[in-house]
Amino acid sequence: MPTLFQVKSYLSYWLDAVDDHSLHSPFLYDFYNTILHPSGDDKKFEIIEELRKQLLADHRIIDLQDLGAGSVTRQGSSRKIADIARTSLSQTRFSELYARIIQKFQHKNILETGTSLGINTLYLAASPGVTVTTFEGAPAIANIARDTVTLSEASNITIIEGNLNTTLQPFLQKSPRIDFAFLDANHRYDATLKYFSWLLPRIHERSTVILDDIHLSPEMECAWNEIKNHKLVYTSIDLYRCGLLFFDPSLNKQHVVLQY
Repeated sequence: MPTLFQVKSYLSYWLDAVDDHSLHSPFLYDFYNTILHPSGDDKKFEIIEELRKQLLADHRIIDLQDLGAGSVTRQGSSRKIADIARTSLSQTRFSELYARIIQKFQHKNILETGTSLGINTLYLAASPGVTVTTFEGAPAIANIARDTVTLSEASNITIIEGNLNTTLQPFLQKSPRIDFAFLDANHRYDATLKYFSWLLPRIHERSTVILDDIHLSPEMECAWNEIKNHKLVYTSIDLYRCGLLFFDPSLNKQHVVLQY
């Protein structure tokens, strides 16, 4: 059930969100019409959605450890895979959006924090030529995600298991650059800012960074507001569920709230 804060923040989003008629930037106008609201019905993700259905119907119980703020588990808890799928998987329309962004901007090196059961990961890996590295802290969840990837026959995904505080930075230190990053792990102010700061040296002007659950709590909203105003961020987009960041200096400094 949404908290009072989430209800208020959604009302604020609903009042502020605009469509393409209010957009003067050619970049944002094109983004709205070709990526946010494309024409046609894409059927290429049917296999991934079949895997989602299987997870939603999987009543096996697994033991979990705490996944951090914003997770659906607690230390030593046990849950049905179906319940985790119902509450933790990204909505189909958002996963499709991320896949369209990757395809539109021809991103190749993809990073995801918070693998969950691997469905969103498959969307990130859907474009030809991409490589996805995804991080998951809970061993039981990581094992299910590996099964999901195996069933999909995807060969361009690497799952790194362990505490993000100890796994993310060593990977980034070895990575030459990140084209697209989806941050959905520890939903705390300090952790979000820390992971973003670790990511920045590997970001370039054509990169896209997406923060999930930006209005989950006051501290996540505070983190989002601070990050979107970073000097290296030139355009930011609030879709309520997530926030998008662009780093191209050719874009005017601007923040928009868009209908989606």
